[in-house]
Amino acid sequence: MDNVLKYKDLIATVKYSEEDEAFIGRIEGINSIVSFEGQSVEELKSAFHEAAESYLDFCNRKGLKPGKSYNGVLNIRIPPAIHSKVAMYAENHGTSINAFIRESIEKRLESAY
Repeated sequence: MDNVLKYKDLIATVKYSEEDEAFIGRIEGINSIVSFEGQSVEELKSAFHEAAESYLDFCNRKGLKPGKSYNGVLNIRIPPAIHSKVAMYAENHGTSINAFIRESIEKRLESAY
């Protein structure tokens, strides 16, 4: 994915602001809003690392987990034709729709990481 920075176990998305003439970043997948900026790639990376370290230190001091907590329930919207194909595939393979989707996501993530 473009416009993504990674540091330790944190990921940040980046956008460019013409108005500010700066790169604006935000750490994703956490329970807080942590943003940073830089006018060059080097400044942006440095600001990201500094913001990440500050956030991780804060979590450590407060005894918090740095990542966002998820409950495991995911609602998705897909076209009816795909829903039908998924249901038929699951039925033909003796599994549930939920198990099919979970396994599909797991396989995709294995190849991504």
